[in-house]
Amino acid sequence: MTRFRACYQDIFVLATLIIAVGCQPPSSQDDGTGQSGQKHIAVIPKGTTHVFWQSVRVGAEQAADDMNARITFRGPAKENDRDEQINIVQGFLNAGVDGICLAPLDADALLRPVEESGRAGVPVVIFDSGLNVDVDDTNRPFESYVATNNFRGGQLAGQTMIEMLGSDGGKVILLRYNKGSESTFQREEGFLDAIGKSSAVTILSSDQYAGTTTESAVDKAQAMLNRYGDEVDGIFAVCEPNAEGVLRALKDRGMAGEVAFIAFDSSESLRQGLTDNHVSAIVLQDPVQMGFLAVKTMLEHLEGESVEPIIDTGVVVATADNRDDETIAKLLNPPR
Repeated sequence: MTRFRACYQDIFVLATLIIAVGCQPPSSQDDGTGQSGQKHIAVIPKGTTHVFWQSVRVGAEQAADDMNARITFRGPAKENDRDEQINIVQGFLNAGVDGICLAPLDADALLRPVEESGRAGVPVVIFDSGLNVDVDDTNRPFESYVATNNFRGGQLAGQTMIEMLGSDGGKVILLRYNKGSESTFQREEGFLDAIGKSSAVTILSSDQYAGTTTESAVDKAQAMLNRYGDEVDGIFAVCEPNAEGVLRALKDRGMAGEVAFIAFDSSESLRQGLTDNHVSAIVLQDPVQMGFLAVKTMLEHLEGESVEPIIDTGVVVATADNRDDETIAKLLNPPR
């Protein structure tokens, strides 16, 4: 009986301790916002493999470090996977992030998820590529649009093409990227706008899409060169994978350096192409600054500060003549 009473007392003490612990308030734990109440910002690019997005991430992380916040950087595996990007947005909403910085890969398909984010109380900053809404509308479903003036970038490509073809002019191909991509659409339209002001330069083709990978761009460029190889004097490719594919196709056909070729965005092979005179010019954005300002703008908004509806991150043209200038050299080889 004594042994039983002692055992019963031990069990009672243990049960009391369990109840007492269970009734205590939870200890200080990571509540999903990071250390010391850090704001948690989701940064969602169109993809993650291309050099441009790697540089965007550098800028985003720098802004988070400077302003005592943290980011999670996550994008779809392929830059044409609208459903995956939508799912990523929804996943971050479910996780309870403080804000989202989004580069929509489709100007229409991502509009509803952005609107849903606003209704859920999670603000959005759009970067790189826009949505089909009026940015100046005070009822827009996002706080700010941080991007290159892509139409101006396309105009610069067109003006550069006209200068490189000279007074004799020539025939050129515009190789588009992917339907639904607002940023590249603006570049395409800006290029056509500039070329349309020259009586010496004509468009051979402007309705073909290269797709979202270098491999698909190689195939499309080869098809275009098969059709127009004897006529073409110039080609404009509107983004990194697009331009990589065109450069490969020109090399494969022994035409690199014979055709005025203007790329948009930099990479190791495109920089080398500029050195080898296989690439005539590269229109350059500032992806590091874009990532930095997207996150900075979001954090300022969360702090109750007023933010600009449009923030232009700049655009320039690199050629063999100016590639060693400090600003151009930095943009040709951004950190990543």
